[in-house]
Amino acid sequence: MKVEEIMTKNPVFLHDTDFMTHARQVIRNQHKRTLPVVNNKNRLIGILTEKDILNIYSTKSNVTVEGFTSEFPEVYPDMDMMHAAKLIIDAGLGRVPVIRSSQDKTLIGILSTVDIFRNLNLDKIPSKKVEDIMTRDVKTCSPKDSIAKAWLNMRDSGFSGYPVVKAGRPVGIVTRRNIINAGYARIEKEDEHGTKATMSPPVEKVMSTPIYTISPQATLKEAIQVFLKLDIGRISVVSDGKLVGIIDRNDIIKVFI
Repeated sequence: MKVEEIMTKNPVFLHDTDFMTHARQVIRNQHKRTLPVVNNKNRLIGILTEKDILNIYSTKSNVTVEGFTSEFPEVYPDMDMMHAAKLIIDAGLGRVPVIRSSQDKTLIGILSTVDIFRNLNLDKIPSKKVEDIMTRDVKTCSPKDSIAKAWLNMRDSGFSGYPVVKAGRPVGIVTRRNIINAGYARIEKEDEHGTKATMSPPVEKVMSTPIYTISPQATLKEAIQVFLKLDIGRISVVSDGKLVGIIDRNDIIKVFI
């Protein structure tokens, strides 16, 4: 299957002259984790991710998007889907822009790991169990941890979310998306509500519940069915009520690759 068959056409994008505060608003309102950035000729110059939003230093700023863009793997419409999947995962991204060619960097679409996941060949599911591919050393946080602490940990670790655990049992999940949507992103000395980091509300204020779980003994096919049914990015792996791991879409795509 080719990239052009599954990519999203006419994607939301930013101009290099847009302000970062505008970019933050677009990312929140459009529910996008990655946005392409183009110049005045619609040529792609980079991407802006949720993680880049961490670099906004104030709630009111005249800093433009151009200085915060990140590099991206080049993906073309005639590229094989699984080859593109490897490029995306190796780059640690969830979405990448699709350009016309290596010579013509005109933006023509967006390809995400969600697009790839939904188009995996289910007739070729490897005979593995969740415990074979899950991440065991899971980074977690407490419902009483401050949002500022969780936000800074996401910045330092590169993770986009953490299971929220109380007495060893998962009670929710907190992601960059939760924090950005709620307006509590840590921006230098204060967030959008004017709250200083030392007075930041607890994670339980913004975490998502209920938390979806799966058994480590579940098959990969069962896991894929759960992901497709719930349309979520990660699932906590629980045994006897205790968190033992986490599995996400990328873990499954890697097995297919």
